[in-house]
Amino acid sequence: MVTRDEAKKAVYTLLNFLESNPDREGLKDTPQRVIDSWGEIFSGYSTDSKTILDSTFNAEGYDGIVLLSNIEFHSTCEHHLQPFSGKAHVAYIPVDRIVGISKLARIVDHHAHRLQNQERITNDVASDLVEHLNPLGAAVIIQAAHGCMRCRGVRKQNAIMTTSAMRGVFFEKQEARNELMQLIENSS
Repeated sequence: MVTRDEAKKAVYTLLNFLESNPDREGLKDTPQRVIDSWGEIFSGYSTDSKTILDSTFNAEGYDGIVLLSNIEFHSTCEHHLQPFSGKAHVAYIPVDRIVGISKLARIVDHHAHRLQNQERITNDVASDLVEHLNPLGAAVIIQAAHGCMRCRGVRKQNAIMTTSAMRGVFFEKQEARNELMQLIENSS
């Protein structure tokens, strides 16, 4: 395991690679600030999906779609260490148990606050809902703008990537997908 001091030295080495004077006033505390900020940015490594989705409530017969839409998130591309951000739409159809609505936002953050790719976040959030809630169906749709495409490479400022994961009735039944898409469209 790398220590905080070793990590700070590594950041200093990168600054020295980029800047002829990494000891100037504006960069003096940058290694410490970077390591501190990474503690927040990559906090998903210290959280657990089971703990997030463990507290449930009786669904009391509710059998419709539960949707939390437009969940703002930020993540970091594992390929270029560039930020990407956007919104997630997370839905499920309960059988017996429902989860507090904030948990849907927290499970997105749990996966987003790591070195990631959008496809994995989408898939892992849907898989966690199925594993921990055992719903009739789960669906996750994520739309995001990627810094690695905006600031470098192809430099496409307005490109938005969309990914989806459908499980259970959302995968099997067109009617369920149509209802979900209508709800998402009406929430935007």
